Amino acid sequence: MSFDNLGLAEPLVRALAAKNYNEATPIQRQAIPPLLEGNDLLGIAQTGTGKTAAFMLPSIQRLRAANEHVRPRACRMLVLAPTRELASQIAVSARDYGRFTKLSVATVFGGTSVGKDRATLANGVDILVATPGRLLDLIDQRYLTLGDIEILVLDEADQMLDLGFIHALRKIVKLVPKSRQTLFFSATMPKAIRELADQFLTDPVTVSVTPVATTAERVDQFVTFVQQAEKQALLTLTLQDPAMERVIVFTRTKHGADRVVKLLGANGVAANAIHGNKSQGQRERALGEFKSGRVKILVATDIAARGIDVSGVSHVVNFELPNVPEQYVHRIGRTARAGASGIAISFCAEDERPYLRDIEKLTRQKVTVRPLPENFLAQANALKAQRAKVIGNDPAPREERQQRGPARPRATHHARPTGARPEGAGRAAGPRPEGAGRPQGARPEGGRPQGPRPEGARPGGGSRRGGRGRGGRSGGPRAAAV
Repeated sequence: MSFDNLGLAEPLVRALAAKNYNEATPIQRQAIPPLLEGNDLLGIAQTGTGKTAAFMLPSIQRLRAANEHVRPRACRMLVLAPTRELASQIAVSARDYGRFTKLSVATVFGGTSVGKDRATLANGVDILVATPGRLLDLIDQRYLTLGDIEILVLDEADQMLDLGFIHALRKIVKLVPKSRQTLFFSATMPKAIRELADQFLTDPVTVSVTPVATTAERVDQFVTFVQQAEKQALLTLTLQDPAMERVIVFTRTKHGADRVVKLLGANGVAANAIHGNKSQGQRERALGEFKSGRVKILVATDIAARGIDVSGVSHVVNFELPNVPEQYVHRIGRTARAGASGIAISFCAEDERPYLRDIEKLTRQKVTVRPLPENFLAQANALKAQRAKVIGNDPAPREERQQRGPARPRATHHARPTGARPEGAGRAAGPRPEGAGRPQGARPEGGRPQGPRPEGARPGGGSRRGGRGRGGRSGGPRAAAV
């Protein structure tokens, strides 16, 4: 079905033609007519199915037809997104679709200047795309009010729930008018999301273009079983394949992403990392180089999984399997976009096999096993030697080791019972005999070896438990905090 048959106004059809969009996707065909009529909508759709156009096109048409004047420090349409990247992507689409209208579009999210946001909102804006945290900051500082909102959109609601935005969302909803149109989109629909939708929506039309938690179509999925210590070598060898034209590599931790980029660089493979610890400028630069093709490999954490909308991603590599199976769906949804095909490759260590079983149970399909390359161990050893010449040994950070799999139980530390020391136990009471102190110089045999302190050891001899350093409790009463 063409967009001409969906009831869209001529300026919107002309804007779509300028982007070479002719045929509406399934979710657009189902969502646009009821949204033009002013209904609330619950949309269940994966990323890459055309959700943004499905809610933005009818919303622009309704705002344009109402022809209301926006007041200072106010907005008429609010779109909430979980990440900066997704917010930026939605705003770009809104500007493209509304290019032949006079509607204004703005974004506000963390990592940017609050002063710039204040100036942007001073005269009001028709369409505001925001992340919940920065939005509430601006409201608390009285730079923005939500009393004029006509349309409220929650995009990727399940990820906002995963990121802990539930309280922020409830607070925002209390600030917007009850007589509004609300659009609620989620890639998955577990019970918690369904309950949240019931709180936000009034008699909604439900649109579902794919079964809940199914993976994107046209994605060929493979898994290779490999030891954790050999994953870096396998990744380097995999990325040397000329077919890996534009690749997103997913890790479970931020430190893990940085380490993968560092070790790839030591083997002559250029890559950029994007995660929550990066500044906004660094994230935009990494995405820009990836989109332009200057750097063909982007290493990301799950927080960026739904905010990356780059055409032509040929492969997704799960360097580490996610411990939440729904994240796998979102990860591989970065490829096979806009009708293209794609390939997803996962590296699975022994302690990650339960994660793989959960993914296969959720997606209701078996992932094809792909064997290790021939002569893999010899090639892996050669790559390790090459890296050692460049950067030396590089053990994995403690955070990464702790998050690779289920934590091992620690030995139980038995605290000394309070009260008096048993008779005959420990050092005898009274003054220490002359000369009984520890001799100066070398430590007695069996004590801590001399030399530099290992990386990660605590300075001052502090204990891990309680975080006390030198001068902490030693059998007597706890020192007063300072």
